[in-house]
Amino acid sequence: MGGSVSGAINIPLNEIPERINDLKEMKAPLILCCASGMRSGQATDYLSLQGVDCLNGGSWLEVNYLTSQEA
Repeated sequence: MGGSVSGAINIPLNEIPERINDLKEMKAPLILCCASGMRSGQATDYLSLQGVDCLNGGSWLEVNYLTSQEA
C-alpha cells in the first residue's frame, strides 16, 4: 500500500521460501526492493544462498527513480 514499482511482483518476505521455485524460473537478475531496502536485503541474502541471481535495489523510491532515468 505504501508504494510499488511498475511491473513488479509483490511477494512478502515470509512467503519467499515457499515461492523459491517460482523465483528461480524468473528472468534474472531479479531486482528486489521494499520500503527501506532492509527486507529486500534480507531476501537478497536468502535467495543468493539458494542460487538465485538477484540484487538489492533498495527502496522502491530508488528503483522508480533509476528506472525513470533510463526512459
